[in-house]
Amino acid sequence: GIILTPSPLPRCPPPHSSYPDEEGPKHWSSSRYEHVMKLRQAALQSARDMWADYLLFLDADNVLTNPDTLGLLMAENKTVVAPMLDSRAAYSNFWCGMTAQVRVCINAWDSSCPSTQRQRCVVPDSFRHIFWGWFWDLCCCRRRGGRFFETSSKHEGISLLFAVKNPPAEPSRFLSIPPKSPDKMGFDEVFMINLKRRADRRERMLRTLHEQEIACKLVEAVDGKAMNSSEVEALGIKMLPGYKDPYHGRPLTKGELGCFLSHYQIWKEIVERELEKSVVFEDDLRFEIFFKRRLMNLMYDLEEEGLDWDLIYIGRKRMQVEHPEKSVPHVRNLVEADYSYWTLAYVVSLRGARKLLAAEPLSKMLPVDEFLPVMFNKHPVFDYMKHFKNRNLLAFSVEPLLVYPTHYTGDDGYISDTETSVVWDNEKIKTDWDRAKSQKMKEQQELRREAKNSDVLQSPLDSTARDEL
Repeated sequence: GIILTPSPLPRCPPPHSSYPDEEGPKHWSSSRYEHVMKLRQAALQSARDMWADYLLFLDADNVLTNPDTLGLLMAENKTVVAPMLDSRAAYSNFWCGMTAQVRVCINAWDSSCPSTQRQRCVVPDSFRHIFWGWFWDLCCCRRRGGRFFETSSKHEGISLLFAVKNPPAEPSRFLSIPPKSPDKMGFDEVFMINLKRRADRRERMLRTLHEQEIACKLVEAVDGKAMNSSEVEALGIKMLPGYKDPYHGRPLTKGELGCFLSHYQIWKEIVERELEKSVVFEDDLRFEIFFKRRLMNLMYDLEEEGLDWDLIYIGRKRMQVEHPEKSVPHVRNLVEADYSYWTLAYVVSLRGARKLLAAEPLSKMLPVDEFLPVMFNKHPVFDYMKHFKNRNLLAFSVEPLLVYPTHYTGDDGYISDTETSVVWDNEKIKTDWDRAKSQKMKEQQELRREAKNSDVLQSPLDSTARDEL
């Protein structure tokens, strides 16, 4: 088959010209639609002339990130096939003037080819719009009958994280890219935790933050696997009496010990430097669309409303899903946090860091993502909470979340430095999880479907039109 970029095509208007009936550069006027339709028609005619097996339409603001995409689309074995891209806005990938006349045009091209020459698959439009989600549908149109089919498949990669599974996308030599000017988004400090031996995660996160013009301080994580019992004792670390992992019934792992100490060091630095507000990132996350702008808008709203807060989850796994969390009046995209897992990313205040340190958690340690719900009095196990007297941390969560894990338990490429470890006081007891038998994996999949809050004030950015990109 032939993947065709037809040439020659009708010339595009000069870069600084406008269409006679347009109201501005983002306005799709009738003459602009007509111009693009002529381009599409010219491509179809060129394909006819060449007896092409396949015709690919690809918009200039799309990036093909999965090398298997063409094969997947053609394997659908339909006359017309295009991925429907996930979006927060009213966005369809075949967006440009898809009128009845255009459908007739496509069908006419198909029916004009002799059956012995004709193939079944025409691939129109985009494969992956920059910044959109990782689930997409293939919309397939049977030739001449106009009947549509939908199938679903999973497509990895999102936002700026082309390198989660694939190498980073390199800019075209034909593009002029303005220099980046990273800043701290109005925070006193932006911390990024990374194990020294995880160079791949470090490089990806630093590149991703730089692309979003976010400056950060790299914090070398405490490698719990490298700690021996003498080092643990020297720090005065003792485990919380009676703690057991809720999924596996095991005590704390060395990986979880190192994770806690990494966050603990940051809380200490915040207090020592008297940083009023800081962001903490781990290195195994991916960012949602407009991350920087949405987080900055949230912090502006908090200040305008005068809300008292100590900690705000930016990414987490919501564990309590029986009841919706309470939305915060007059503040968009914010709820009062209930029992949650993960410390992917959060904002913490100076007062919040002081509260966390004052609890003296090293003398009664449990995983850091269990400790935080204890401190805001939302942990379901009271036997854990009773060891901490002051559980008055004012904790909230962004809704919808602004970051998610790069991999979930059971995904290909999933590696956990906290769970795939050994028990903290016995290196002979390994804690590798069993993919086939993992109850945690099954429950996590259910929580991902159920953990949604619907009564939260929404920011305009959560219904942003495509043109705003």
